[in-house]
Amino acid sequence: MDLLHLFHAGGFMMYPLVICSIIVVAIFIERFSYYHANKSNVKKLANDIPEFLSRNDIEGLKGVLEKDHGIPAKVILEGVKIFNTSAHQETILEGAAVHEAGLLKSYLNYLDVIVTLSPLMGLLGTVIGMINSFDVLSGTEGQPFAITGGVAEALVCTATGLFVAILSLIVYTYLSQVVARYVSAIEKLSSIYLSIVVGDKK
Repeated sequence: MDLLHLFHAGGFMMYPLVICSIIVVAIFIERFSYYHANKSNVKKLANDIPEFLSRNDIEGLKGVLEKDHGIPAKVILEGVKIFNTSAHQETILEGAAVHEAGLLKSYLNYLDVIVTLSPLMGLLGTVIGMINSFDVLSGTEGQPFAITGGVAEALVCTATGLFVAILSLIVYTYLSQVVARYVSAIEKLSSIYLSIVVGDKK
């Protein structure tokens, strides 16, 4: 059987499953590009932050963070911008971290939905295909081979649904791990920054 024949054999539910697979691939490409464009040199920043703060070179630190362009650097930059004000550093950094974490997790909930929904859509397509296959029994020329062949073709929809779910789960797991690494980097740099800033103000 060629792919086009299998696609048509799966029934009309194959169309939303194909759309779901396209969405998964599109989300992966978009998120991968976003994460790659917003990564920080955490090791360098972990050395630069204490160095610039020890010299009280706030403008120099601000320049380093702006040059980095990464998400962890953006969080620290929010605190540096209000360094010489009476604003609460912990609150500012916490708010910035929550905001950036929300941006990092964008679209991941769609993957979570597709993981659950695609097997159900595949099963629904198969059930509908089996119902149509057993309708052969109502005809005078119905043959058992026609019934079993129809059921086998209907199962294509379930197989496709499972494939889309597995693909979605792999992508979701990978992207979630990347988000976790970003959150860990934000926490690390924030702790370094706050340990110096808050300690100096006490």
